[in-house]
Amino acid sequence: MSPQPVLLPRSLVNQLLHQAQSRPDFEVCGLVGAHEGHPTHVYPVTNAATDPRRHFRMDPQGQIEAMKSLRERSETLFAIYHSHPHADAFPSDEDLEWAAYPEALYLIISLNTKGVLEMRGFRLVDSRIEEVSLAMEERM
Repeated sequence: MSPQPVLLPRSLVNQLLHQAQSRPDFEVCGLVGAHEGHPTHVYPVTNAATDPRRHFRMDPQGQIEAMKSLRERSETLFAIYHSHPHADAFPSDEDLEWAAYPEALYLIISLNTKGVLEMRGFRLVDSRIEEVSLAMEERM
């Protein structure tokens, strides 16, 4: 795990967790934009997987629109997120296979817990996954 935690605004974390909770039987997904390296906006994208209860595939048009919104706000891609309704907050083999943005943080939210949601962050480093520590900050 990386020694320096990645700081996420509490309001952004709340948006991600709320989105996951609002669809507890389906994997939700989307992008997080950043301005000058600080995460600022959540861009939900429709899950277009054939079985959204167990997989996620961002709707291509929705992903294009989210990336366009990032550019219009002068943001960069900070993170790609999705939820695991019935699995731990750890990348599956399929998640790793489809990971195409090595510069992005990958956030996974697990609802497979007893009363407390779990969110963990990962980066791709030399074709392997490395967990990064996450911390919340109050400002947005």
